[in-house]
Amino acid sequence: MNAKNERALNGDNELTGQIDALRQGDRRALAKTITLIESTRNDHRRQAAGIVQSLLPDTGRAIRLGISGVPGVGKSTFIEALGLYLIEQGYKLAVLAVDPSSQRTGGSIMGDKTRMERLSQRLEAFIRPSPTSGALGGVAAQTRETMLLCEAAGYDVILVETVGVGQSETMVAGMVDCFALLQLPNAGDDLQAIKKGIMEIADLIAINKADINPEATQLAIAQFRSGLHLLQPSAPGWTTPVIPCSGLKNDGIIEFWQQVTNFRQLVTDNGELHNRRQRQAVEWFWSIIDSGLRQLLERNNDQKLKLQETVKAVAAGERSPVSAAHSLLEQFD
Repeated sequence: MNAKNERALNGDNELTGQIDALRQGDRRALAKTITLIESTRNDHRRQAAGIVQSLLPDTGRAIRLGISGVPGVGKSTFIEALGLYLIEQGYKLAVLAVDPSSQRTGGSIMGDKTRMERLSQRLEAFIRPSPTSGALGGVAAQTRETMLLCEAAGYDVILVETVGVGQSETMVAGMVDCFALLQLPNAGDDLQAIKKGIMEIADLIAINKADINPEATQLAIAQFRSGLHLLQPSAPGWTTPVIPCSGLKNDGIIEFWQQVTNFRQLVTDNGELHNRRQRQAVEWFWSIIDSGLRQLLERNNDQKLKLQETVKAVAAGERSPVSAAHSLLEQFD
């Protein structure tokens, strides 16, 4: 652990007790620690870094599953059905539900617990809604850290539900073991099915609300399977399955989870899971560097003044964004 982070933790008995309680599965301690992780205060960021480092040996054993899909596809209903099934199988489940933040007010509805009423009442489930707060890729800025906290608290399955905005939600695939995409039976024709982007990184595709129109569901399954043949497999030796399901009717939930476990077993056996998590750790490192660089520019008084002047020049059309950015970055060369 970084010496500064270690001193910060050792000097705060309350925080140390909170971490110990989190390791014992205390839900209140977990929620408080996530709130600390999500804080933008500099002292909280330092504490958060120390906490994540101290809990690192307690992480890495959970199944990390990402679920995405367009608005209205029924993600919350499906996740509730899946969560209740997993609890029956003896799992402890953490759901990290990401809600979009308003571009005008910065606020979020955060209504996922309401939509998962039955699941939220189960002690074996922990549901944490978080705002995107401007983060791209359909996930919150601290989703990775929150996943590690939930693993340290003893949750066997960490499920990340993205905001649901379409084909831009590829970032979640860079932090989970298996990425599932929910689609509607009438989502589009075969040209839609072969679009790259979110389609080519999906490890599993589920046609939700299949009970509404079985004929359209079978047509969609055929189209997706045909389109997937034109794309590279998401993992060596894996053919992306396309299955019908209904979260409302509890149909297809068992088969969905079987495919998740099949995929994870495959990537574990061939070493791809280890490689994925290594790549994810490095990507996480660089994402923090990227955001930290901007914070350094904004926090340093001398740099902040120059940054403000440069931004004004770019806005006025006096300097191109490319040359202005390079001139600032050259200071670190």
